[in-house]
Amino acid sequence: MAARSIGSLTVSFGLVAIPVKLYTATQSANAISFNLLHKTCGSRLRQQYICQKEGVVVDREDMVKGYEFAKDQYVRFSPEEIKALEEVGTHSVDISEFVPIESIDPVYFDKTYYLAPDKGAAKPYSLLVEALKQSHRCGVGHWAARGKGYIVILRPIGDVLAMQQLHFAADVKSAAEIEVPKQDVKPAELKLAQQLIDQQTAAGYDPSAFKDEVRERIEAAVQKKVEGHEISIAETTPAGDGKVIDLMDALRASLEKSEKARGPVSKLGPRKAPKRVEEPARVARKSKRNA
Repeated sequence: MAARSIGSLTVSFGLVAIPVKLYTATQSANAISFNLLHKTCGSRLRQQYICQKEGVVVDREDMVKGYEFAKDQYVRFSPEEIKALEEVGTHSVDISEFVPIESIDPVYFDKTYYLAPDKGAAKPYSLLVEALKQSHRCGVGHWAARGKGYIVILRPIGDVLAMQQLHFAADVKSAAEIEVPKQDVKPAELKLAQQLIDQQTAAGYDPSAFKDEVRERIEAAVQKKVEGHEISIAETTPAGDGKVIDLMDALRASLEKSEKARGPVSKLGPRKAPKRVEEPARVARKSKRNA
């Protein structure tokens, strides 16, 4: 099934304007969710809002939005006031600068979209993609949609231009806020850890090699229940037994386990070439000459 565009944008850098079509890059609709049902009759439940002061159900037409500026103190905003504060959608992405993609920490990455050239824009679109490839940079710009403003980067994925939303700096907590006690790492421990990393190093990340096992279990259980079968609940054993073991012992055991997983490896060094087996007639002639 061909991808369906969810909107149109114009990407501009300098005096070059590129009309593009917008596509979602991920499929949140595939997520499995459960509904709340009434235990006795199985009917779906409806959410209601209860006034904490009067204890009555409040209808939607009697609701207003407010901001809590102090404990239990709110300032109210009308829908018109909130609308006036929202960002006006521009339907355009203006690239303000180009930076190395490696300079952006992945912690800032948010939602991703794909961009495709609109009618008559194939040439400038391809030019931008190829220029970004060869320069090893991405474009940084601003995009406004759904009343909000977003920082975005444009980067090539193959021959397709991807638009990635970024978190603002205020939305990302600094890693310095996490307290990590300083420890001395022994050279022998570091060497074993590096050996373990080397043994488990792959040429690159292959997303198809990883499966959503939880989703598969849920789908299988749902299908069994739809067919009228009961499912058995197996006891799960948490990973690890909570015992603290020596770090060097753990690294050595990890290396041994990794070696077994990769197949039998000789510990006697390089394999020697097999000895040549001579024919009986040649052996007899050689013995006669020696005599």
